[in-house]
Amino acid sequence: MKTTLSATTFFIVAVGIAVGFFGYQFLKTGYSSDTTEVLFDVNPGQSMPTVAQNLEKAKLIKNAKLFQWYSRYRGMSPKLKRGEYALNAAMTPDEILAVVTSGKSVARNFTVAEGLNMWDIADLLEKNNYGTKQEALTLFRDKEFIQSLLGEPLDSLEGYLFPETYKVTKFDTQKDIITQMVKRFLSVYAEIQPELMTFNQNFPQRKWNRNQLVTFASIVEKETGAKEERPLVSSVFHNRLDKNMRLQTDPTVLYGVALARGQMPKNITRTDLLTPTRYNTYTIYGLPPAPISNPGKEALQAALKPMPSKYLYFVSHNDGTHQFSESLEAHNAAVKTFQIDPKARQGKSWRDLNNKKPTTKN
Repeated sequence: MKTTLSATTFFIVAVGIAVGFFGYQFLKTGYSSDTTEVLFDVNPGQSMPTVAQNLEKAKLIKNAKLFQWYSRYRGMSPKLKRGEYALNAAMTPDEILAVVTSGKSVARNFTVAEGLNMWDIADLLEKNNYGTKQEALTLFRDKEFIQSLLGEPLDSLEGYLFPETYKVTKFDTQKDIITQMVKRFLSVYAEIQPELMTFNQNFPQRKWNRNQLVTFASIVEKETGAKEERPLVSSVFHNRLDKNMRLQTDPTVLYGVALARGQMPKNITRTDLLTPTRYNTYTIYGLPPAPISNPGKEALQAALKPMPSKYLYFVSHNDGTHQFSESLEAHNAAVKTFQIDPKARQGKSWRDLNNKKPTTKN
């Protein structure tokens, strides 16, 4: 009897040691020594048993049942989060479990350049597989969504889709990304708001609210690709407002046409210039009712801090920079030199700005 009991005890102990050893080996060693990155998806609604099986199929763990048991033992199964995770076969099950329950998905860059409008950004979202262009445009105009983000009943989110490089994940929705962009605007605006208050004190004839500031900045952003020109372009439009002159800026005309047609036109026509819209600054005085693009921080600051000047006009050099003039006579001469003369356009493009080296001050 004692011999039989001793043999049974020995067997149980041996099994326990074996289970403990193999369990320890499973938890402390990876599937292999291969550190090649593997992108692994945990889809919405997936359970830990399914994820464990997928990990085994992907040759990231050796035993799905052990992984499932261990995650339940650790109380981690309910913490599983959707995401696209960077794993490798050298990671231990413990490390893999920590990653797939972290919610820290692989992040990719999503870049919105200064001056893009909502049609441009809708295109970007679609090209990067974040829903369709039409879905984005619908969200940009969703009054309830706008109210929840900005706290005011605007017609669209134009002007508030802040230009920057964002970190987005495979499972982010359009709404997630758009929300991130507007929150970034609000963060930047909070920094600039004291400057707006000072500006309104110094220029009581303006008394701008947030939307008017963004509208003015959006025009400045569209009118020049040269960063150093923004305060000077701002000066021209401030000077025009002070003299009760129309702003007469082509981008506002194009935006009014785009709203009517549902897409941005490629060219501006004489008919467009003469056709009144709420945005046509050739036919209206003052600012249009809302932004025409999404300005960056520098354009917002330029709107509030124009460079002192007497300039009232500017014309393109055809390379992204401009010739500024104080009088209509000087402006017409500049138009003749830089626009009417076909030689002035040959071989030039606003893209030349990208090839220019920054100037250094001595």
